[in-house]
Amino acid sequence: MIETFRRDGYVRIDGAFSSELAASARAILWRDLPESADDPASWTRPVVRLGMYSDPPFLAAADGPLLRAAFDRLAGAGRWQPCTAMGTFPIRFPSPDDPGDTGWHVDPGFGWDAPDFMDWRANVASRGRRLLMLFLFSDVGADDAPTRLRVGSHRDMARLLAPAGDGGLTLREMAAAGFGGSDGRPEALATGPAGTVYLCHPFLVHAAQPHRGRRPRFMAQPPLLPAPGDGPPSPVEIAIRDALA
Repeated sequence: MIETFRRDGYVRIDGAFSSELAASARAILWRDLPESADDPASWTRPVVRLGMYSDPPFLAAADGPLLRAAFDRLAGAGRWQPCTAMGTFPIRFPSPDDPGDTGWHVDPGFGWDAPDFMDWRANVASRGRRLLMLFLFSDVGADDAPTRLRVGSHRDMARLLAPAGDGGLTLREMAAAGFGGSDGRPEALATGPAGTVYLCHPFLVHAAQPHRGRRPRFMAQPPLLPAPGDGPPSPVEIAIRDALA
């Protein structure tokens, strides 16, 4: 797992949480949606965003033994904080329309007080973020708007961010620099049954895509936040050093 993570920038954890937990979480989300689960005619928007969720099914999904062990191995034992919320949900519905949010990007780790999200920042130390995580709360096939991943792009981003030092770069600056020239990287799709989790390097370049399947896609993308304290270099940090060597 560590070698795959260092090389590709992500690993897939199968069965990270149960299908029963996923179904309970979806029921909560459907409760808060104006769309109806049983009426596809009501699915008129390509994407709907719901707010932060900290209900028990969501927290339990992020606290299983497989995930805790993987967090320790990839981010460093004692160097991450347990998830207290699953983050926002971009729920994607089958639609011929452009959802308008399918650009390539990385998720910034600080500077969130800036009113324009394009001014949010990341630096080479990955301040504010230990991992990017993709939690699949529904079955996701190739047509179900799986997140696109640029395999190995975390290396390109490390080299882009290094000269900027502690202040890092804004999302706007990273985009203007072509995310380190990562557009030539091969692409992978974050597919899998409900209960699958992708643990990604915080520098991994990724993107949404339109939904061409039949059933709505439920996926959360919370960060794994850092905990205070130091420790031996983690695979997250070693992957950055590898890229800069």
